Amino acid sequence: MAGSTTKAVYDIFQSMEHGPASTSSTGTAQAWLDHHSRSLGLFIDGKFVRPADRQSRSLADSKGGVVCSTICAEERDISQCASSAVNGFRSWSTLTCYQRAKVLLRLGSVLGLHGQCVSELCELCEASCSPSSLVRLLQYYSSWAQLRDTLMSNWTPVGVVAVVTSDDCSLYSLMLKVLPALAMGNSVIVVPGHSSVPPALLLAQLFTGAGLPVGALNVLTGSDVMLGAKVAQNPSVSYVTYSGNKQDGVMLCKASAGMGVPVSVSPCIGFTCPFIIFESADIDSAVDEVIETAFKKKKEVHWVLCVQESVSDSVVAHLRLRLAGMKCVALRSDADRLLVDAAVQEAQQQGATLVQSCAAPPSGAQYPPTVLCGAAPSSPCVVSPCPGPLLPLMTFRSNTEAVAMGNHSPHGHAASIWTEDLTLALETAKSLSVGSVWVNSNSVRDPCLPVSGHKDSGTCTDGGQQGLYQFLRPSPSSSPLLRSSPVSMDYSKFGTEASPAVIPDPSDHTSTPPSYLQFVGGKACKSVSGSSVAVQSPGGDGVLAFCPDGGRKDVRNAVEAAMKVQQGWMKKSPSARAQSLYSLTKGLEAKRQDLVTSVITQTGVSSDNADKEVELSIARLSIWAAYCDKVQGGSLPMPQSGSAISFPEALGVVGVVLPDKNPLLSMVTLLGAAIATGNAVIMVPSQKYPLPALAFIQVLQSSDLPAGLVNVITGSRDQLTVALATHSVIKAIWYWGSAEGCQYLQYTCTSPLKTLQLFCQKDEDRKDRSTDWPESHPSLLEEMWRNAVQWKSVWIPTA
Repeated sequence: MAGSTTKAVYDIFQSMEHGPASTSSTGTAQAWLDHHSRSLGLFIDGKFVRPADRQSRSLADSKGGVVCSTICAEERDISQCASSAVNGFRSWSTLTCYQRAKVLLRLGSVLGLHGQCVSELCELCEASCSPSSLVRLLQYYSSWAQLRDTLMSNWTPVGVVAVVTSDDCSLYSLMLKVLPALAMGNSVIVVPGHSSVPPALLLAQLFTGAGLPVGALNVLTGSDVMLGAKVAQNPSVSYVTYSGNKQDGVMLCKASAGMGVPVSVSPCIGFTCPFIIFESADIDSAVDEVIETAFKKKKEVHWVLCVQESVSDSVVAHLRLRLAGMKCVALRSDADRLLVDAAVQEAQQQGATLVQSCAAPPSGAQYPPTVLCGAAPSSPCVVSPCPGPLLPLMTFRSNTEAVAMGNHSPHGHAASIWTEDLTLALETAKSLSVGSVWVNSNSVRDPCLPVSGHKDSGTCTDGGQQGLYQFLRPSPSSSPLLRSSPVSMDYSKFGTEASPAVIPDPSDHTSTPPSYLQFVGGKACKSVSGSSVAVQSPGGDGVLAFCPDGGRKDVRNAVEAAMKVQQGWMKKSPSARAQSLYSLTKGLEAKRQDLVTSVITQTGVSSDNADKEVELSIARLSIWAAYCDKVQGGSLPMPQSGSAISFPEALGVVGVVLPDKNPLLSMVTLLGAAIATGNAVIMVPSQKYPLPALAFIQVLQSSDLPAGLVNVITGSRDQLTVALATHSVIKAIWYWGSAEGCQYLQYTCTSPLKTLQLFCQKDEDRKDRSTDWPESHPSLLEEMWRNAVQWKSVWIPTA
């Protein structure tokens, strides 16, 4: 027909445009908001609470209109909420697994009835989450609620869990924390980001109405993420977990340092992720997906397009075709437009060329979808991208170069790989330091997929069975940290105290205390400073020996040595690592008498107790050797066609500050857990009892472990703690020490984020909460193993 604007099928396939979007209605959500007078209160003790004289905060939609106002909670509200959560925990945790599972399944049915209201509220508030994904979460975690005591026996809920999210975090990410915490029997205090407040309050109302005990789920709202820190300060809270952007997560860690509550961070917004297209890929599908991901969907992460050189021209041609006719994308503000202009200009100066859908308007808060072809790896648009529709494109020649590009970012959130070669896909997936890998697909999310934050992308695991353990603790153990108020500290001066001077004693010429060496890079050596510290006898009435006074340079040398061998050690087969540990066990047994003497001399215990500690150390190493090739990942039951694989990976270089109790057994236990899983380790022996660890160096020297895999550095605990905390390569720190040391690590280990296991040792008036090392309870050892690994999930579609 003349003048018709209808496109032929051929034209549609050439442009790959979507059809016209259906108009959406928000009538149900608007009615719910009107019912609450568009002024939403807090949700405490199973009902909405609107305290008088509270500040409020307005929530605007994408067009600038006011959706509703929310209340900013104060200290009195936090106390009331914590009391409610404690009562809710008593009611919820005492139910049987079957009863908790029944309630969660009922929640899924209720959500199905009110899914339209939830969906419309999410659309109004831009807190992206579909009701079907929430139903899937409920179905999945209701099953784990049923099976907790069967498949995770000897684990108990931690208590009251605070779930905190940033303003730009999605409702799905929030519920991915809330539902597993509830499924394991905890009560939850939700501190949602501003955009997800209305749907979070609606869900709390629906859950309580469906049979969740009063107080098991509470919602506090505020002006910023600092409300989460105030909640963490309440002594009733046992654990704090965060999702959202990294900046708010760092603020939460620093603000809650020293409160004696563990804090885990799962940043899921603002990271840079590689989108890798190999020459063996289906170019049409890959380009269509990258356009959809980079320019049409709400961007939670920034993508960098990496294309194999042999098909780069074809990919660019397809990009030009797909971009043609696309409209400009709205930016948040004029300030963002200035950032985009500056990034584009700098990329062009570095040699990049532009592929745009249309010409950029001269001004205004909008910009056309833009591909920066030939962007340099060091360009700001690649390293620290600004908000806006920019997609850097870089080329590579080989698989090795593609992996190097993918690992160039300090973030380790996710990656998308496009190739028809399955072997190439799996090889690349295993080599990338990211938590999620999607093959020939993108952004596949399901609660059965366990994902850990690699590198600077988080300190805990979410999803799958592995993600449940953050909300559980081994039954025989108590909380490792002591609830307390933060100490007033000058963090810049922590660990700067000089070691006590070693003064020669001319009165006794007959006996000179022996001098020991530390162990760095596979060699026994002095400290870089050449200084020594005196080791006091058990009674404190004389000098027992001298050991090196290690410092920052010794830690630096140890990290360099550990980095050289850790990747090779991790890539060894688990059975090969097991054989090396069995060999280390035999070496320990051969030096048994020397180690018994060392334990007696250092700690003053009886011969029988010392012999028992060495015997337990030999047995513990054998257990870790057996662990090496027994506990691995596997395939996952996804609800869609395809194959999902999860597997544990080593953290990298781990710093361990050892406890005073059982100096040999504790060292061997932690050493075995670290290296059995593929890590390299830098160990700081007890400042009070270092000699058994130094005597163990003889065992390490005669072992077949790679030089540099295990390093032992003696000296001031605080000084060496600072050196470990400030080294960017060290991924995790396991610390036994003072409350001040725990607070320092929580405050400092945020850039990059480090996984922390903190244990406050006994002081004069406090109960010792440290580990009972002779105890060989299976769940305690399993917890150590889980603390030594991070999880990766790989999704491969088949249809």
